Amino acid sequence: MQILLTNDDGIFAPGLAAIYKELVKMGDVTVVAPDVSRSGASHSITYSRPLVCNKVDIDGRFTGFSVQGSPADCVKLAVMQLHEGPIDLLVAGINNGANVGINVYYSGTVAAAMEGALLEIPAVAMSLAVEAPGVSGDFEKAAAYCTKILKKLMPVKSGDVININIPQLSKGEPKGVRVVLQSSKGFDEYYIRQKNEQGQTVFQLAGEPHHTDETPTDTTSLVQGFITITVLAPDMTNHEKTRRLEQIKWQESSGNESTG
Repeated sequence: MQILLTNDDGIFAPGLAAIYKELVKMGDVTVVAPDVSRSGASHSITYSRPLVCNKVDIDGRFTGFSVQGSPADCVKLAVMQLHEGPIDLLVAGINNGANVGINVYYSGTVAAAMEGALLEIPAVAMSLAVEAPGVSGDFEKAAAYCTKILKKLMPVKSGDVININIPQLSKGEPKGVRVVLQSSKGFDEYYIRQKNEQGQTVFQLAGEPHHTDETPTDTTSLVQGFITITVLAPDMTNHEKTRRLEQIKWQESSGNESTG
């Protein structure tokens, strides 16, 4: 199996190295990832300048392509230039921080998986909930959980995007696995006004999520200690609303049109 591995934390991120070690047991893995962290890059792409790409050695454990671009750039470049032949599976992650709720829209990790789906490649995004300050995430253990789930998901179909999130492992073993919907609830966000060293006014985004979903979703289930699996789709069309709008008579007849 030919596997493309990418992320948004950068090619030197521990989460990428941890899942690489598991994926090489399943097939041939090609790593194409940003040169530095591109967290929050969403589905941005680079078109106003060329992409710098270098082959790098990651502490003697593996080699990969380092790209000065977004996660979506990495996927496009890998598919069109760097990888020879078809790709059977794209894996994005393991991200340092959960990608649930509205964070899915901001996530470079999920965007990389979405780009894969747009290119008709089965794609899986993997993330680990961030721990409390001073506590390091256990990416090795997270990789083991993700791989176990991935094997049960196989074969992932072309165009599918599966979003896997692992809860904080410092709190113990996950309570189980839940297949849930993505929450559409926002966060309790605010900006903190500050002054920088130059005396300029700057604003730091801060806040906490609020979990008000009545039914189990990715956000609430993750906080409760469950591994969450959410099936996403690159098609953002509201099909029900589209069908309603199609029933509207958009062009009114003036009674003067020629019938030919």
